[in-house]
Amino acid sequence: MAKRVILGMSGGVDSSVSALLLKEAGYNVIGLFMKNWDEKDEYGVCTATEDSDDARRVANQLGIPYYAINFEKEYWDRVFTYFLNEYKKGRTPNPDVMCNQEIKFSAFLDYALKLEADYIAMGHYAQVEKKDDGYYLIRGKDKNKDQSYFLSRIGQKALSKTIFPVGHLEKKQVRELAKKHNLYTAKKKDSTGICFIGERNFDEFLDKYLLAKEGDIIDVEGNRIGKHSGLIHYTLGQRKGIGIGGIGTGEPWFVAGKDLKKNILYVAQGEKNPALYSTSLIGESPSWILEKAPTMPLKCTAKFRYRQSDIPVTVNVLENGELHIKYSNPVKAVTPGQAAVLYQDEMCLGGCIIKSTEPLDKRYLYLNQR
Repeated sequence: MAKRVILGMSGGVDSSVSALLLKEAGYNVIGLFMKNWDEKDEYGVCTATEDSDDARRVANQLGIPYYAINFEKEYWDRVFTYFLNEYKKGRTPNPDVMCNQEIKFSAFLDYALKLEADYIAMGHYAQVEKKDDGYYLIRGKDKNKDQSYFLSRIGQKALSKTIFPVGHLEKKQVRELAKKHNLYTAKKKDSTGICFIGERNFDEFLDKYLLAKEGDIIDVEGNRIGKHSGLIHYTLGQRKGIGIGGIGTGEPWFVAGKDLKKNILYVAQGEKNPALYSTSLIGESPSWILEKAPTMPLKCTAKFRYRQSDIPVTVNVLENGELHIKYSNPVKAVTPGQAAVLYQDEMCLGGCIIKSTEPLDKRYLYLNQR
């Protein structure tokens, strides 16, 4: 009897081709659309409805059952509330990491298992490899699309039940397969931005949910040089949108830190300004793919944001269970709230949430007072 796979269908080309490949492999495939957010865009269109319709069309083309399930409450409670609380703390969260941990590979998985699924499947660019000591998360073949960074907090229960049908393919191959089989989503452009914000203005979105209070912009030498529109609108390393061009040497300005208590935004001028660099970080809430920490000290590589190249690091566990991650060279704009994800070659080991950083120059310890 064919194994039952419940596939998360997003209405995009990746999950559409995933459905095609699973069906061709002989699985009993059921498409399931997750509705996590209910809000219209600036044109009055609910993009979730459009995506659901697209997923349904592909399911009909392939002759597989299709259903939609509402996870709005779970998403609000487990992901969006976390997102807002992190911004209130002056940090920059990554909701996609939490969505995978709490919704796609938890709530969705639990729902699928109640429907007697043997596996769940997702259109992520990542791979699962079974070895004697457990299930390993491997980077997707397409290095430009690899999504293991966002999957770094899922564990053995989820990985043992997960198939990534397009993880061994390049994106262009996925598009070619969609066109070859005339799938409805073959030419649909990839979605960008956070799922509940989409293409809309990010600052306007935040203003709907959080109170933004104007305050002073001060450079790292202590000079007041302007006003900011609310600390929630800025992230470490940000260059555009600060609104202080034409001051000083003419070099670009970057966000260097925030003081929540005094409502101060600190900025530094110049790409190489030492105030922008750190030498190590403290990470909280560590999560390991194999659900146990590797032998320490651990020499591996890390990514502190999705598009970043791997950085050689040395990792140790502190007495309180947090991680100390020391970089081989100073790194610019390592941002509290983001995920620090650890790798051994192609294998994702897990990671943590960045709590604080150690500045390259000790004069700048004050920059991130919470």
